[in-house]
Amino acid sequence: MTKTKWVGMDVTRIDAKDKVRGALKYMSDLSLPNMIHGAVLRSKHPHALIKKIDTKRAKELDGVVTVLTHEDVPGLNGFGIAIPDQPVLCGDKVRYMGDAVALVGAESKETAERALELIEVEYEPLPLVSDPEQAMLESSPLVHETGNIHNHVKIERGDVEAAFKEAHVVVENTYSTPRQMHAFLEPESGVATIDEDKNITIWCGGQHPYRDQLQVARALGMNPRKIRIVNTPAGGAFGGKDEITLQIYLALLVLHTGRPAKIVISREESVVAGMKRHPMKIYMKTAASADGTILANQARVVSDTGAYASLGGPVIGFAIEHSCGAYRVENVDLEGFCVYTNNCVAGAFRGFGANQVTFAVETQLDMIAEKLGMGKLDIRKKNALRKGDIAALGHKMEASVGLMRTLEAAENSRLWQIREELKAKPSAPHKKRGIGIACAFQGCGLGKGLPDYGAATIELLPNGQFAIGISCPEIGQGNTTAFVQIAADYIKCSIDDIVMLSGDTGHTLDSGTSTASRSIYTGGNALKLAAENLHDAISTVAAEILSVPGNDIDIRYESAVSKSCPEKTVSFKTIAEFVKKKGKTIKSEGHFLWPVSETELEGYVGIPHLLYSYITQIALVEVNTLTGETEVVEAVSVPDPGKAINPQGVEGQSEGGVVMGMGYALTEDTIIEEGITLTRNFSTYILPTSLDMPHKIDTIIAEELEPSGPFGAKGIGEAVCVPISPAITNAIYDAVGVWMKQIPATAERVYTALKNKEVS
Repeated sequence: MTKTKWVGMDVTRIDAKDKVRGALKYMSDLSLPNMIHGAVLRSKHPHALIKKIDTKRAKELDGVVTVLTHEDVPGLNGFGIAIPDQPVLCGDKVRYMGDAVALVGAESKETAERALELIEVEYEPLPLVSDPEQAMLESSPLVHETGNIHNHVKIERGDVEAAFKEAHVVVENTYSTPRQMHAFLEPESGVATIDEDKNITIWCGGQHPYRDQLQVARALGMNPRKIRIVNTPAGGAFGGKDEITLQIYLALLVLHTGRPAKIVISREESVVAGMKRHPMKIYMKTAASADGTILANQARVVSDTGAYASLGGPVIGFAIEHSCGAYRVENVDLEGFCVYTNNCVAGAFRGFGANQVTFAVETQLDMIAEKLGMGKLDIRKKNALRKGDIAALGHKMEASVGLMRTLEAAENSRLWQIREELKAKPSAPHKKRGIGIACAFQGCGLGKGLPDYGAATIELLPNGQFAIGISCPEIGQGNTTAFVQIAADYIKCSIDDIVMLSGDTGHTLDSGTSTASRSIYTGGNALKLAAENLHDAISTVAAEILSVPGNDIDIRYESAVSKSCPEKTVSFKTIAEFVKKKGKTIKSEGHFLWPVSETELEGYVGIPHLLYSYITQIALVEVNTLTGETEVVEAVSVPDPGKAINPQGVEGQSEGGVVMGMGYALTEDTIIEEGITLTRNFSTYILPTSLDMPHKIDTIIAEELEPSGPFGAKGIGEAVCVPISPAITNAIYDAVGVWMKQIPATAERVYTALKNKEVS
């Protein structure tokens, strides 16, 4: 492994000072001269035909600059990452309460909102479908004319029925998971400008500026090069800003008025119109031999993608890929359905379908261990994937596999070693403690069959510093800090000499999306190639300055040195000054393509993956037997990110992931009844707060280096929130003897389960 100076060090985030001082300007903080304010009219019905839209009264309101409808969308009236099935502005039909019907631009936000009330829309309500299993029936109302099943995945391998017959134990259950909200601190917001040549610039928190650029260009019928997108900084995302949010509306306002525009939506509007995690119903049947070997797994997963596809198709594929966990299973029968309903749209969310199925399979594994009298950690070690194994979809685990490393570290952790002692000390007589463990693996990158690429630029600035450009936005995960560390070690300079450019189509090449735990691997590898090209250019100039042959130059930290005559040296700053005097620049590019699995699954894209991150997590919980309330007292998180570029950053991701997974397990759910969102704000959507944090979260980084990654790195942003949820629910069983097959495991559900247990 290459010796490093910055990679592997705890480095303070490059945006930390501005954030803690409140100096960093997020998109909702931006303000422009002569700016108008936008507001979007949302549907009054979850499913209805639009018979008429009358904007006359709204246009007459003093202070209203423009009122736009579907007739004012000059290009494609649709957007969507996978398929553009969501209208920019609906003209004939609405399919959920978040559908946009009209767009207002006014001199003030208050005037814009008042104008929305004056727009008259005549609806003809249609029968709706809110249950995805009912939506699959031929008799159900159609959300889209093409049918309610958006995507169907079916993968079979081996002989499941024979395995079930010979098994010592078979466990069969149905699980339900909730519609989790991203709950980013900054709701969807942005500003936009247009110049006299109709070049549009949009500042809007997002996760893929070049894809945003493409979708805006299609809707406006414009050349993408005339549209600049700036996504960094984003006040949180977690996948919820991977899809188009307000970018097209901002562009329409500036295009039609010629004035700068701003939109900041309320939390209530964000809840109704924004993305959510896919709720899933999972039927699972798992067989094991007497020694705990998993023999077969059968799964049927039904996913509610809401009114539009977004990334629902890839999510169900990813869920099926991960539905056997990070374990060897030779016989599988796996089926998944992504279904349209008249509920709010579900899309990308940290974990991307792995969270739901991991909850199911990790519960199954604990049940099997219980029936066999086997240790919960032992059964996981017995079945854990190792390098060279064949995974459930039939693909070989060719890249690094760190699951055993994470399990061994978890086994040696303080929490696991003294678990019985801790369980014996509840804080009150009516409370009981339990401990749970769960594992996960997380496919990194976009997977088989999808274009997955990266690009980076490095420029030697006149002052001797280096500007690096990667378009993967900073969405709070700290990737820009890691990029600076990687670049400093590849360039061989101080991190203080790196200027970072991120998430801006005007100043960076297309590096893809900040999703799929891919940005560090992608950007880091692109930086490596760009640094190699940079060194070639620097060596040529250094040789000229030192009057030595070009092949006689060695690049060291902060300087270029003659190999044959080491006393001859020239600093990067001197090289920069020399180049500047000649009226030239030194700038390099690096372009990188993701490696993919050799296994072909005909008819499917995005699965399987080649690279995975791995994690084991442990939770100690305390259950109040009088109320059903569950508290997570302690947690241990053991991630395998490959090389931890910034261990402090990995620890931050780990702690945040534990709390996000805790909310998923215990409290969070967006309640929708008959297409109507009932939990419209954080007052009724119960997020964990600082008071709910576990008393202690230990992060133990178990590095299993990936040879193809930058300095051995993979990705870890998603996996950290995946197995903690079943670790918590498994701990509830350990404490009070009830299995939670539906999450969130609210106090009411735990209390009811305890009462039912007493009755039985």
